[in-house]
This record gives sequence, C-alpha cells and structure tokens, in this order.
Amino acid sequence: MGLVSSKKPDKEKPIKEKDKGQWSPLKVSAQDKDPPPLPPLVVFNHLTPPPPNEHLEEDEHFVVALYDYAARNDRDLQMLKGEKLQVLKGTGDWWLAKSLVTGREGYVPSNFVARVESLEVERWFFRSLSRKEAERQLLAPINKTGSFLIRESETNKGAFSLSVKDVTTQGELIKHYKIRSLDEGGYYISPRITFPSLQALVQHYSKKGDGLCQRLTLPCVSLAPQNPWAQDEWEIPRQSLRLVRKLGSGQFGEVWMGYYKNNMKVAIKTLKEGTMSPEAFLGEANVMKALQHERLVRLYAVVTKEPIYIVTEYMARGCLLDFLKTDEGSRLSLPRLIDMSAQIAEGMAYIERMNSIHRDLRAANILVSEALCCKIADFGLARIIDSEYTAQEGAKFPIKWTAPEAIHFGVFTIKADVWSFGVLLMEVVTYGRVPYPG
Repeated sequence: MGLVSSKKPDKEKPIKEKDKGQWSPLKVSAQDKDPPPLPPLVVFNHLTPPPPNEHLEEDEHFVVALYDYAARNDRDLQMLKGEKLQVLKGTGDWWLAKSLVTGREGYVPSNFVARVESLEVERWFFRSLSRKEAERQLLAPINKTGSFLIRESETNKGAFSLSVKDVTTQGELIKHYKIRSLDEGGYYISPRITFPSLQALVQHYSKKGDGLCQRLTLPCVSLAPQNPWAQDEWEIPRQSLRLVRKLGSGQFGEVWMGYYKNNMKVAIKTLKEGTMSPEAFLGEANVMKALQHERLVRLYAVVTKEPIYIVTEYMARGCLLDFLKTDEGSRLSLPRLIDMSAQIAEGMAYIERMNSIHRDLRAANILVSEALCCKIADFGLARIIDSEYTAQEGAKFPIKWTAPEAIHFGVFTIKADVWSFGVLLMEVVTYGRVPYPG
C-alpha cells in the first residue's frame, strides 16, 4: 500500500477546521487536466528576439510533454502528450527542444512540458493553483464526486494541500486538507499514517477514504486548451476562416462559430458594411488587442476589408444571459452566482487599471466557458481615455444598464461601468430576468 513506518509526532494534534471551512478535519476511525495559462505570445525573429532566461539545471535537460501541442508555424515543434524531449535552450516562456521520438527541433511552450520524474507529470498535481481557482475547477460539471487535486499551500511555503469534491445535503462543496511533511522525509494528513511520497499518499486514499470526506477517484479534469495564437497573425485573409454555425445576431452584425485554418475553433463576429470605416475599426481593434486578461475574451485576429471580421476565442456555453435561463444555469447555487460575478468584477477591475471603459456591460456581453468560467466580451467600444469618453450625438444606449449621467449628458467614465455592473448583478441573481420590468 506504499506505507512506511516513521516516528510519529509526540502528540497527535487534531487538524482543526477554521472558520468558513478553511480546512476539513479527518473523520474519526484518469483524464487530463488543463494546463496553466498559455505563455505570452512571442515571435522569435529578428524583430522580437527571445527574452533572456537563466540556464536550465542539468536534470532539466530532459522533459516530457504534458499536453498535445499542434505546431502553428515552421518554428514550432509539434508534440504529443507523453513524448520525451531534450531542451536545447531555455528561452523564457518558449523553449527550443528536440523530440527524442521524431528527432525534430522547434519551440514549445514551457508550461506544456515538465521535467522527467517531477510532480508536474502527475495528472493530479496543480502546482501554483490558488485555493479559489481549485474550487472553481473542481466544481465544474465535468468533475464528479471524489475528484481531487494536490497543489502547493498558499499559506505554508513548501507544504501541500489536497482538495476534494464532496456532496452533502446542502449541495456540492470542496474540502481542503493540509498535507504535512516529516523532518526525515515523507508526508501525512493524519499523524497515525505516513507515506514516503505524494504518489503513495494518493494511491492509499484512492483505495479507501480512510477519514477523508470521499475516496479519491479521478484527478481534476478540465478541457484541453486551444493552441496559442502567433503574434504575427493579426490581419489575416478572409479565406483562412470557415464559418460553421451561427450563434447569434445583433444590430451591427452576426456571431459565428468557425475554424481558423480548419484546425482551430474560434468565434467570428461579422460586422455589417458601413458600421465603421476600416481605418476606424483597426484603431479600435488595436485597443482591444492590448487588453489581455484571463477574465476578458481574447481577441486573436481581424479581417479589415469589408465586411469586417473579428476573430476571438470560442466560449462553449455562450452568453451568460442565455445560460442562466437554461436548466443547468437556473440550478446554480447563490455562492456559485456570487463567484461568477466576482470573476466579472476581476475583469472590470483590469479594464479600469488599463484606463479604459467598457460602456456596454451586461449579461448578454459576458461569455461562459465549458467549465463555467466567465469572461467579458464586446469591450470593443471601450477606448483608451484620459478621464472620460464623450459619446457622439445620436448614439444608442442600452437604457436599463446605462448610468443617468451617461443618458442625459452622453458622458461615460468608469463610474458608469460600476452602475452597469450593479444592474448586471440583478440579472445574475434573478437568473436572467429583465431588470426594471414593466
């Protein structure tokens, strides 16, 4: 069972549960995880040389692929999960590597690989994941009761935490357990039983709960990432896009699910001709491109000849407004709704830090991923500002979401976005009902 005898602590101290369920006490008595965020998109050429980086340690020269990676250009190295590679040069977020299977060389994202024999090769190990993000990922519908992960502790350096998905009469929740280490080596949750490694600990609790809230079943699962987008692929030809399924339409155009180069699923917004000049649009698009945050829908590329196309990341669950009206959305608990609202607030705080405004914040402009994470979309009307943006005369406003001063004087500041966020919260807690009915 992977157990070893070890000197027990002098006194067995109970693992107390802090307020708000900080830690869960012990009772008396194989799928793939999502990688961390993709590295910044860097083009290795004479215009953008690779950033300097410290030399790799000797035991880091050989790594294993954690995820499949499809090469996007002739500089990249295509690799399959489990493939072993030799790192030729560590250059920041992108490493030059050689496949020991194919013999080919090229650049790979450094967070798609891990040192051979390191904890990163374990599907249940999420090194730098925060407690809150661990709860979000484990609460995703794809993860069932008993799903788990191990992460580094945020409060105790060098320690680890085990997070497990449980279900009670109150619904689904995540329990967290401290994994303590022994001076002579090894780990334990309960002092009465110790393990030589984290792998042995997982193996034991996968056979029986032995005091945990649940027996460990499958490592935390999330969807595979999309391929990163090359920085030099900005203004792209219309022929490289294929429209597949219409997702919706509005005053200024339509939104489609489609593919870029037939291998990358994307969302494509088509603008009606005459909506704005290509020159004005390109200026707006460059502003949108500069705003990059995990809570903002990523802008990939544009087609600047009319009809104008905007290419963004694809969000499987569609807009938050529609999702809240589905059977699954209407069953979301209040804590889950609060967490989704907090994600939106994170994105809006970033927009404010970037000295920008959104101007059209509402549930219809929030998109939801397969894992039920929220991202802000349609911030193309946001503009880099000194202190305020004055709307052009005759502009149309979403009245019920627009602050009074913006309606009467046509003046927008970040304070107007705060007003809109308050109305958005009304939409969230009422599961998509129209604000101010009647």
